Amino acid sequence: MLMIKTYILKPTMTLNTLSTNSVPGKPGNGPAKAVVPPRQPLPTPVIDPIKPILHLGLDVHLEFIMAVAQRAHTPPQALRKFTPEQLVTHVRKCVAEGFQVFCVAEACGFGFVLHRQLVAAGAQSFLITPIALNGQRKTDKLDARALCVRLSRWLDGNRDELSPIRIPTQAEQRLRETSRRRQFLARQIRCLANRGHGQVAEYCHVQLPTHWWGARNWKKLALLDPWVLGVLEKLRDLILALEAQVDELLGQLKARLKGQAIPKGLGELTLVSVDNEVCDWRRFHNRKQIGSYTGCCPGEHSSGGKRRLGSIDRMGNGRVRALLVEAVWRFLRWQPGWKAAQRMQVKLADGSSMRKKTVIALARQLAIDLWRWRTGRCTFADLGWIAA
Repeated sequence: MLMIKTYILKPTMTLNTLSTNSVPGKPGNGPAKAVVPPRQPLPTPVIDPIKPILHLGLDVHLEFIMAVAQRAHTPPQALRKFTPEQLVTHVRKCVAEGFQVFCVAEACGFGFVLHRQLVAAGAQSFLITPIALNGQRKTDKLDARALCVRLSRWLDGNRDELSPIRIPTQAEQRLRETSRRRQFLARQIRCLANRGHGQVAEYCHVQLPTHWWGARNWKKLALLDPWVLGVLEKLRDLILALEAQVDELLGQLKARLKGQAIPKGLGELTLVSVDNEVCDWRRFHNRKQIGSYTGCCPGEHSSGGKRRLGSIDRMGNGRVRALLVEAVWRFLRWQPGWKAAQRMQVKLADGSSMRKKTVIALARQLAIDLWRWRTGRCTFADLGWIAA
């Protein structure tokens, strides 16, 4: 049967607002959707066809940087060793001589200081996630050369050569560091507490209460050996000092969500930690991007007519993945109307092994739902959530 679209025309309609709605009363005539925020542009090069181009592949270390340069389409030059200050000075000199300088390096534990210095010097700098550039072989020279060659091909239009990452602002970095520091201090507290348990078990053959440094439990430890009690007292001072810092950070984190409605079972701390890690939900343009960012996508090995899916690739943000998995277990209890979970009720009831795999799939879906909610694409009712 031939389906014909019906165009509903109004006097105020223009070509940009024309819609293909069906007859009134049919699906598609619901209320207008919320305005979607504008997309964030991904890192892209800006090339001036008049100026000569200089490519720089950088293998960054803490004390020095190995660089391979390539002018336009000439062969790459010999490897050079710079300090960070020397590299910035060299880039500034090349820019003054009229070159367009493009730099690429792998993101590492040194932050984005060098990247910002190169940008301030006039270069266009890009960072990529660490990858195996030369298979089983890895040297500074090979890595820098491979980065330089890939950068040249990428600028020529081959977008599969490099996948530059989004660089957070300094403000976003510091917000993210707040939640990461809280997690770090919490681990240190657990480490010191376990040290106290081990000391008492070794020298007194006694089991300490769980929260042994608390005011109520501490009074009960007066009968221990004086030497052991002195060791515990020093550990207790450290734990109390760290707990004071954790409480201060918790107050800062929760203050960011003051007055906001949050889903029941998600928790203020989880939500603000995920927000801090993501930095800006508008950076994702579609559900595939946010799903891939979590690292919860299944691995695949397919060929011909055979398709084989394996375990998740874990290629995204590990902190976000852990927070989402914890949140899914809570959602299964406190959000019975969650539409994503309702579609997987059969798998959730099919043994513990399948249940765990389904929770990982729901973690990916939860990230997508959070992205849709945080960017105004849907409401709690659309997702089947209830507010806390």
